[in-house]
Amino acid sequence: MAGFVTFCLALLPIATVFLLLVVLARSAKFSMLVAYVVTVATALLVWGTELNKVLGATVNGAVTAVSLLYIVFGAILMLYTLEESGGIRAIRNGFTSISPDRRVQAIIIAWLFGSLIEGASGFGTPAAIAAPLLVAVGFPAMAAVMVTLIIQSTPVSFGAVGTPILVGVNTGLSGQPLVEQTIAPMAFPDYLFEIAVKVATIHGLIGFLIPLMLVGMLTRFFGANRSFAEGFRIWKFALFAGLAFTIPYYIIAVFLGPEFPSLLGGIIGLLIVVPAAKRGFLIPTEVFDFPPRRQWDDAWVGKLDDLEDHRAGQPMMPLLKAWAPYVFVVALLVLTRTVAPVKAWLTSPQTTLTFENLFGSGITSKVQVLYLPGTVLILASLFTLILHRMSGRDYVRALRSSGSTMIAAAPALLLAVPMVQVFLNSASDSLASMPIVLAEGVSAAVGEAWPMFAPLIGSMGAFVAGSNTISNMMFSLFQFSTAEQIGLGAAGAGTVVALQAIGGAAGNMICVHNVVAASATVGLVDREGELIRKTLIPMFYYIIQGGLIGFALLAGGFNMWWIAAVIWAAAVLFVMSRNRGPAPAPVHS
Repeated sequence: MAGFVTFCLALLPIATVFLLLVVLARSAKFSMLVAYVVTVATALLVWGTELNKVLGATVNGAVTAVSLLYIVFGAILMLYTLEESGGIRAIRNGFTSISPDRRVQAIIIAWLFGSLIEGASGFGTPAAIAAPLLVAVGFPAMAAVMVTLIIQSTPVSFGAVGTPILVGVNTGLSGQPLVEQTIAPMAFPDYLFEIAVKVATIHGLIGFLIPLMLVGMLTRFFGANRSFAEGFRIWKFALFAGLAFTIPYYIIAVFLGPEFPSLLGGIIGLLIVVPAAKRGFLIPTEVFDFPPRRQWDDAWVGKLDDLEDHRAGQPMMPLLKAWAPYVFVVALLVLTRTVAPVKAWLTSPQTTLTFENLFGSGITSKVQVLYLPGTVLILASLFTLILHRMSGRDYVRALRSSGSTMIAAAPALLLAVPMVQVFLNSASDSLASMPIVLAEGVSAAVGEAWPMFAPLIGSMGAFVAGSNTISNMMFSLFQFSTAEQIGLGAAGAGTVVALQAIGGAAGNMICVHNVVAASATVGLVDREGELIRKTLIPMFYYIIQGGLIGFALLAGGFNMWWIAAVIWAAAVLFVMSRNRGPAPAPVHS
């Protein structure tokens, strides 16, 4: 009984966020303030966490939040700079020339370009870059955020050149006696490589349907007809784009390891899909567009939706020149993440702000300012200033607009991330940290059915921590030991750890500070709960399908679990296709 009460109390911070933000649709600022108070009270009064540890975790969270706001500022500044220079006008025209169909544009910008950015940088950067770009080409702000959050799934496990595997899983498992004993005589690096291949296999089998779900969600919630079916009419092209990314992604994981599947998969996917889209390959003749702007619901609109094209009468900028800043961003991200000497200098103690042993808690907070994607994005905005020969007045206007948009996001992030850090650092002499207590409770309840629930634990970790990497750090050893206890052996334990990584990636679709940060880049305020309610749909598809495929791999050969996985995917798509929303929103002036 005591264990059940402890489990419920550990669940209280997550339940508070879910109830206030998702169910009651309160603002993220209010929800996270209440959740922070609840988490601190639970840690101090129930867990017996030392006060200095709570204070250290809070400050560490605030420092992390400031780092996220720095990324948000860089992303918005890049967008506003391009808008002021006339580059966005040319980019918008370029995407229209590929296809005027918004479904095609969403797949190319969010799924393929977003996956490329995820592979290079990770940590929420795809939404920060792709969402403003989608708004600039004519998407409602909420639609732009939703589709960029949905793609925060398949590419995430190999984001930031493999960080969730190479840092997250590696840190969680390496050097642990139980792991070394179980996998012997295999060397740990070889075992980690096997886990990475399993992650790519499962992601590929789930993720190739993500573009189809993405366009279905787009037309259901933002089309005039409010119909999933309208998005599914482009199913051939959506599956083609899904496979154009996931097949290279899997092959690269098998032959090159975890650093490059998302990065190179995104590049290869773009090289395949963009020329095909230009030729109308597999694209139906009817073109999907959003309703006229005057019919958009007020909830769809963010600050960036009101950008004025004050260069409409001027000559169009060459497309290559307009895209050059984004090429600059990708090149710098790849350079700083893959060239060892450059990465070593950018992450060295000399270029890192370090706050050691905060309040004597043993918690240290670090900020690698030059390594953060925000620095790359700010440099890209300066590159744009020079390349596009902007006036100082136009650039100052972009700076001012970016600053005001970032400030609007600050309260929610400055509350959300400290709450998460207190939750993660709540361990005391008598109790494990709250996330571990939750995982142990689920494990005790489900027993040998654990592989079905392993992705759920990963997604819970990402939901509260905002990171697949941190989720993997927290839970990889727990997942491994649980798998070993139910007799799955080294190979089976590797599959369960892979399911942890799958769930951790899927959890990025709904994690609070990803949603807040992405919303901030398009000036969308106090709509976080509504976005999470939408992205819960693909997230639940993802983690349940992960569990089914995990069981199929554990059973070996062709078995009933493969049939169950096919039935689950077909059932989800069928139910979605039969769903139609209420009548179009009323006209707004």
